[in-house]
Amino acid sequence: MSATTTVPVKVPGHTYDIVIGEGILPTLPERLGPLVPSRRILVVSDDNVAGAYGRPVTDALTSAGYEAALASIPAGESSKSGDQLFTLYDKALDHGLDRKSTIVAVGGGVVGDLAGYLAASYLRGIHLIQVPTTLLAMVDSSVGGKTGINLPRGKNLVGAFYQPRLVLADTGVLTTLPDRELRAGLAEVIKYGVIRDPDLFALLEASMPSLLDRDNAWINRIVSRSCEIKAEVVAADEKESGLRSILNFGHTLGHAVEAVTGYTTYLHGEAIAVGMAFAARLSGATTGLSGKDITRLESLIEKTGLPVRAPDLSWEDLATVMKRDKKSVAGIPKFVLAETIGRVRFGIDVDPGVAADVWAGMAG
Repeated sequence: MSATTTVPVKVPGHTYDIVIGEGILPTLPERLGPLVPSRRILVVSDDNVAGAYGRPVTDALTSAGYEAALASIPAGESSKSGDQLFTLYDKALDHGLDRKSTIVAVGGGVVGDLAGYLAASYLRGIHLIQVPTTLLAMVDSSVGGKTGINLPRGKNLVGAFYQPRLVLADTGVLTTLPDRELRAGLAEVIKYGVIRDPDLFALLEASMPSLLDRDNAWINRIVSRSCEIKAEVVAADEKESGLRSILNFGHTLGHAVEAVTGYTTYLHGEAIAVGMAFAARLSGATTGLSGKDITRLESLIEKTGLPVRAPDLSWEDLATVMKRDKKSVAGIPKFVLAETIGRVRFGIDVDPGVAADVWAGMAG
């Protein structure tokens, strides 16, 4: 087991740790002792990772004296649904979970979001532990307390802000992560550089080959820095009334790309990559982002092996979905746009004609 990094997250009335390191997953049972008041635990995972991580975590908890059961959902974005949520409610009832019990989410963003909302809503809230197994979940979705499910007409339209008691990010599990999933997770890391840290952005430009080769020292470094940035933002604005909106850079369009394609064509990080390229060009037309910075961002996205355009999607379809986005106000989409690498503005209304022209210019 390597040395660990601990990043505290401090929100009103609640503080918890993100613990990051290689080979730390077996330490979960001993870490839970001071954090949860009951031995009864439901582990939620998905079919892709239940065998490799969900079942071993459940068995380790059982061996440590916990009454642990495993519930596995189908892998994929379609599981962030009301149907799967109600199936998990039944699992929780079958296992006898009460208000002192705990949900442990072992998996990627879908598992974390769904299991998190399960914990937030079951008996009006029980304890939650996040154990992310993808890079995207480690740097983004497991941190900050956003939980929820999708509706057929839009992403994350039902949910709650609900903070975990602990996030345990074992970067060693990323050795089994498919290359496509690794690249998708790096999209969110790139985002952090754009919104808050030009030095991180430059580091990614210099170290991307090592990251794609899964050099664990570099992986630990960028996971830790990403979590630090998100912790700072969440501490300042837990429920997204202002500053936290900067975390949505690339997401207004990115979520629409996912929805229009039925959540089957693009991974979340791939859609966000397209959304960031669009936001960069829109920033050039609106907030003065330089052509040099636009090129730097698109080049880094491409160097990561991610898309910068989705030429087969119609602007009319995307615009219709964006009007329903949870960040929209009175049907008007709000964008996060950059002034320079490392500094952004949020809550920006954009002339619909300008946005359409920018998308048309990316069609090639």
